Amino acid sequence: MSHDSGKLYAGVEIGETVYDEDGRALGTVRGVDDDGFYVLAPEDAPETSLTEARELTGRDYIMWRCWECGEMGKIEGALPANCPECDAPREELYYWAED
Repeated sequence: MSHDSGKLYAGVEIGETVYDEDGRALGTVRGVDDDGFYVLAPEDAPETSLTEARELTGRDYIMWRCWECGEMGKIEGALPANCPECDAPREELYYWAED
C-alpha cells in the first residue's frame, strides 16, 4: 500500500475511526504499512485472549511486536509492560501472527 502524508490511497487516515459492516466502531487507525493498517481498539472493547487471537488469525504462532522499533517476542502470559529493546510502553505493542 502506498501512503502520502499519513493518508492511504485507499482512503484510510491515521486517527480515523473504522467500522465493521454492521456500523460498530472497531477503533481508530494508529498506523499503516505495506500489510495494511493497524487499529487501536476502543477503551470499552473486550480483551482478546491468546486462544481467541489464534482462532481469529487461524495461526498457532502469535507473537507481540513493537510499533516503535519492530522488536518481536513470544507471548508468555500477557504482553510485557515495556518493549525490552526500546522501552516503549505496552500501548506500543500489538499481536503479530508469525508464519
